[in-house]
Amino acid sequence: MLQTFDQRNKDIKVYINGEILLRKDAKISVFDSVVQGGDAVWEGLRVYDGGVFLLDRHLNRLMESAHAMQFANMPSKEEVQTALFETLKANNMHDGVHVRLTLTRGEKITSGMDPRLNQMGCGLIILPEWKPPVYDNESGISVITSTIVRNSPRNLDSKIHHNNLINNILAKIQANVAGVNAALMLDSEGFAAELNGTNIFMIKNKVLYTPHAHACLPGITRGMVLQLAQELGIEAVEKNISLVELYNADQVFCTGTMGELTPIKNIDGRSIKNNMGDEILKSLIQAFEDKIPNNCITIK
Repeated sequence: MLQTFDQRNKDIKVYINGEILLRKDAKISVFDSVVQGGDAVWEGLRVYDGGVFLLDRHLNRLMESAHAMQFANMPSKEEVQTALFETLKANNMHDGVHVRLTLTRGEKITSGMDPRLNQMGCGLIILPEWKPPVYDNESGISVITSTIVRNSPRNLDSKIHHNNLINNILAKIQANVAGVNAALMLDSEGFAAELNGTNIFMIKNKVLYTPHAHACLPGITRGMVLQLAQELGIEAVEKNISLVELYNADQVFCTGTMGELTPIKNIDGRSIKNNMGDEILKSLIQAFEDKIPNNCITIK
């Protein structure tokens, strides 16, 4: 399920620090903090039928992440939204689009790690692409357990949606070498945290379980699934989940903006049962799709 190049993206227009530029001209300074140390925060957004899905939640998380990183001279949510809509309109994009929205600490006066060297305000990058969900929620995916441990709040709190993704990339490399779609990352205690790019859920005896948002990102889609479970009358529990529990689940699936809701068919060579849990997952997928029209901010 390696993503392929879409020819429509050849001449897309990208927003960088107040300018909308052709892809070939879209560049940032070597002094920008995202280049110097991955010192930036980001959001992945999806555009459906003329609107951006759950935009308010994404922008709130972006701003909270930047505040936690003590960014100075940040743009407002309204300014970011205006720039986003301008970029989408410049590309005539209304559906089937994924947006990578990045807020950096900005450009430094000289290279170095000290944030006091950032005296020019934040940098904003808006990269929209024609891109379908990365996974097929019909065929599902296979995963292996990674030896790379997911960061704990003691090391780097996952509630900061930061650009320093080496932890996740190393796990993805292990998945690639193993010939599977993704890697399951455990927390420092050996419990399931998340996949290298998405959150994880399991269903057992008609109860929905997901790891505590300690070592995993409290994802926007994850939050929507918990909301949907409550609306559908499905019992949902956040708990420590061991590998053995996942192996013996009735259903396991992952969630994320890039993948929506996708069943996990195989973990470390163990097939997931997909019996009682299958109907519950189908009901959640349908409820998720039904939520999209009323939870999109119209591109204006």
